[in-house]
Amino acid sequence: MRYYPVNLDINGRRCLVVGAGRVGARKVDTLVQCGAVVTVVSLEVSPAVAQLAAKKVITLKQRPYRSSDVEGMFLIIGATDDETLNRQISTDAARCNLLCNIADRPEICNFILPAIVRRGDFVLAISTAGKSPAFAKHIRKRLETQFGPEYGILLDLMGAIRNKLLADAHEPEVHKPLFEQLIDGGLLALVKSQKIAQIDQLLKKVLGPGYRYQQIMPSNRQPQE
Repeated sequence: MRYYPVNLDINGRRCLVVGAGRVGARKVDTLVQCGAVVTVVSLEVSPAVAQLAAKKVITLKQRPYRSSDVEGMFLIIGATDDETLNRQISTDAARCNLLCNIADRPEICNFILPAIVRRGDFVLAISTAGKSPAFAKHIRKRLETQFGPEYGILLDLMGAIRNKLLADAHEPEVHKPLFEQLIDGGLLALVKSQKIAQIDQLLKKVLGPGYRYQQIMPSNRQPQE
């Protein structure tokens, strides 16, 4: 296995995207969703990137790339169709020991980006080690039909339960069997079918009184009976 799978926390980290076309816009969007502090350098700018810049969600420098642009960054993404420029970005990032991805050029990256299926904080990543992005996309589309929004809601519920258990001075090592009982008890199916009363019954059976869906979940994540 060539690539080491990792989930990277970039919240509040400075990230640079060079290129603001269709591919660059997609990279920028994902970085923003993950809380990165994004700077974009590009002469040509897509409407989506221009809109983010106008709202001051990102910093846009509408000019040619300079080697000094990588300084102070945590992560670099090159998304241009200029092969010479892409290699220069990779070289500059390597000089500063930075994480660098060049779109569709795995041979000059030190990390590659998987195809993802996202349902809230529930994320599935599909990688072909850069050998076939088309196949990764094919698998992503198949998985999108199998994993619905209930997976994200379930994960939010599990997180809320865990926080309440910790607040009630439960030891973390006792949590695992409780969560296994909830999963084995069909909690996912109950969330999917939005059966609040049955969810509460299962929570009470496994966790005891004081664990009701509407009490521990944000209002925007609550199914309606």
